[in-house]
Amino acid sequence: MAERLSLSQLTLNLKAPTPISSPLQSQPKPMASSLGTVASSRIFASSSSSSARARLSLRSSSSSFLSFSSSLKSLVFSPLSSHFSLYQRRSAVNVSSSGGFSTVASPKCAASDPDQLKSAREDIKELLKSKFCHPILVRLGWHDAGTYNKNIEEWPQRGGVNGSLRFEVELKHAANAGLVNALNLIQSIKDKYSGVTYADLFQLASATAIEDAGGPKIPMKYGRVDVSGPNECPEEGRLPAAGPPSPADHLREVFYRMGLNDKEIVALSGAHTLGRSRPERSGWGKPETKYTKDGPGAPGGQSWTVQWLKFDNSYFKDIKVKRDEDLLVLPTDAVLFEDPSFKVYAEKYAEDQETFFKDYAEAHAKLSNLGAKFDPPEGIVLDDGPTQAAPEKFVAAKYSTGKE
Repeated sequence: MAERLSLSQLTLNLKAPTPISSPLQSQPKPMASSLGTVASSRIFASSSSSSARARLSLRSSSSSFLSFSSSLKSLVFSPLSSHFSLYQRRSAVNVSSSGGFSTVASPKCAASDPDQLKSAREDIKELLKSKFCHPILVRLGWHDAGTYNKNIEEWPQRGGVNGSLRFEVELKHAANAGLVNALNLIQSIKDKYSGVTYADLFQLASATAIEDAGGPKIPMKYGRVDVSGPNECPEEGRLPAAGPPSPADHLREVFYRMGLNDKEIVALSGAHTLGRSRPERSGWGKPETKYTKDGPGAPGGQSWTVQWLKFDNSYFKDIKVKRDEDLLVLPTDAVLFEDPSFKVYAEKYAEDQETFFKDYAEAHAKLSNLGAKFDPPEGIVLDDGPTQAAPEKFVAAKYSTGKE
């Protein structure tokens, strides 16, 4: 005889297993062999037995019944059954008897676990200390955000921060060359903290890298929801180019589309104080200079600044004078002191690092939220608690002295 269950009873009794996460879905083929298949948060195991079936009916407000059948035997007795974390949101999948996966609807719950976010942040700091990967982690967060289009309301069609950059189809965009290396660097952290979405992890890594390199503290919030598959990635062409015919027009076209203004364009450009351009990836820069030939990290490339692992306002100072041929100046860099509106801010930041830090922190936080869908809607702010005695802070800049 069919048994009728209430919606609340169904919610309490059907438990789901902990998700298995990886940056690339099994289709299309992953960029790297170490990046496996994304699994999910809810698994419904099938059963060939027709016994123990219950008909579940939900009464609507109009007194009509919505009925469906489900095999409770496999749910109750399957070894796959486990408790579902309050803070996990992943795509649900069906597991067939043949072991295949297919994506279905996501459960309604918070996107990321605050405690796991805090722990992941500490692991990111250790990664920065050992790999000197500050620049590429900043770039990872920026490029996941930079596809946002304010003129499109629907999520995820509007692009922006949604974790789509983990999929091969988007990693293969020309502007994202080399970012698979960033994904490989943080994948072990994602595997360790399955209660953190990719969208949150990318932005957490980016903000932590800025702060660790001596930059301002970014007023971040978390709880960003991930897209579930590569079919939800944005089309190519939304990110800025390094050498467009009209640099000022190009920057405004791209950043205005994201809802950013001239001050924010210039402030965000200041993040080029970190990192190097590698000609084999972008087509710009020298293979190596006296500032980059010995690393740290993989040697080579051309940096914008002498101390390219230190976040300060030297980017604006160096572009203004253009005295060192070993320092990179792209067309989109030079235009900051050529365009009348951009120049007002570039001049100010070259003279006043405190103002630059303030404006940069605000612009970075805004960028990190573009296009995101938050769960809970107000986001999650990490409470760092009382200050405790800690060992001397690692300062990445001291490993990039500029000495030959």
